[in-house]
Amino acid sequence: MRQEPAPLTRHLRVRRERGHTVLELRGEIDLAAAAEITPHLDRETDRPGARVVLDLSRIEFFDCSGLRLLYRARSRVLDRQGRLLLVCSHPLTLRILRITGLSRLLPPHPTLDAALHRSEATSGPV
Repeated sequence: MRQEPAPLTRHLRVRRERGHTVLELRGEIDLAAAAEITPHLDRETDRPGARVVLDLSRIEFFDCSGLRLLYRARSRVLDRQGRLLLVCSHPLTLRILRITGLSRLLPPHPTLDAALHRSEATSGPV
């Protein structure tokens, strides 16, 4: 039986899975939530070559503060020659990602397994 990791904040859980750090965002991602999440996001995206997954499958609301988190994570990971994957299947959030163009820069995967499988297929086992 798999045990759920303890939350770092009420909006974020972090765990390791198949060579990646998974940041699972939860609930309403607004300005207040982004302020809670940013220090943890920065810590996890600060390592050279970091392999990070942002999992949005448990969010209920996502505004421009959430978009800034995604852009920030992408920029930090790429600056350090790492890899960032995105998990998202919520229709409204996907629409926001498409409208803003972020889905072209950070293509969403429908599930965590799909994202990790794609990563393994393109880079081999870690």
